[in-house]
Amino acid sequence: MSAADADTAPDGGTLRLVLTSGAGAVGAARDFSRQALTGFGWLPARDQVAQDAADDLLLLVSELVTNACRHGAAPYRLTLEPIGADLRVEVTDSGPELPTMGPDRPEVPGGFGMRLVAQLASAWGVRADQGGKTVWLEMAR
Repeated sequence: MSAADADTAPDGGTLRLVLTSGAGAVGAARDFSRQALTGFGWLPARDQVAQDAADDLLLLVSELVTNACRHGAAPYRLTLEPIGADLRVEVTDSGPELPTMGPDRPEVPGGFGMRLVAQLASAWGVRADQGGKTVWLEMAR
């Protein structure tokens, strides 16, 4: 298996990317997600509102994958699933540590990623899986 293996659905449905290493994972996840958003019709030309939503989604993908690499264990799996006009994003890793919301104190560095997810996503959550966890979010287009 290479450092990143993509599993694409020919029907335009659920897409998965498996990352076996943290090295380059965030960039690979963003590139994969950008291509998926184009395929899902989230990036129409000359639509600034859609572009802003896509930029927010790519930021959140970066945050979830960064957290998985920093606090979890490989392999990391990114899943993108269109649900009507919305998109569900899941990042699964093999680490047992569940994410927490950092302090609401700007003078303390770090810990703001999940706050960002909570502000930008229409819904989000965490579920413990056998041998790891999945952090998910949903975004409206």
